[in-house]
Amino acid sequence: MFRELARKQKQLSDEMCRELLKNERRGVLSVIGDGGYPYGMPLNHWFCESDGKLYFHGGMSGHRVDAIRRCNQVSYCVYDSGTREENGWALVFRSVIVFGRAELIDDPERVIEISRQLSYQFTKDEAYIENEIRCFAQKTLCLALTPEHICGKRVVEK
Repeated sequence: MFRELARKQKQLSDEMCRELLKNERRGVLSVIGDGGYPYGMPLNHWFCESDGKLYFHGGMSGHRVDAIRRCNQVSYCVYDSGTREENGWALVFRSVIVFGRAELIDDPERVIEISRQLSYQFTKDEAYIENEIRCFAQKTLCLALTPEHICGKRVVEK
């Protein structure tokens, strides 16, 4: 069902894909939006190594939520900041695309745990995190992306 990478020599191993998902904080989630148009939005994520899922948080309503309720098939693209080849202009970067199904999570306890894990990616300030959870958890909806296919590659801009 999923296409294989055309240039296999550029393909990242499964381990490298998971590393990128674990270490990068942001990506673009794409859903099938209004009128069948793709709708992509930048989001931060938490990759949970124990269950292999990606987690996101956001508002309880809107274009993204409506689209997922209509069709839970999504893709999520993550890429690193890249490096320059020595004495060159070309940027070398790695990217990963995750195809899977999104699940809306509104259970308050799970929302709090996911929000906490997402926050740890940006700060270890427990007081700040607890204040954010106290103020916003009841207005937060989380998403879990269960991967069905993950593919990554190394790109050299030339």
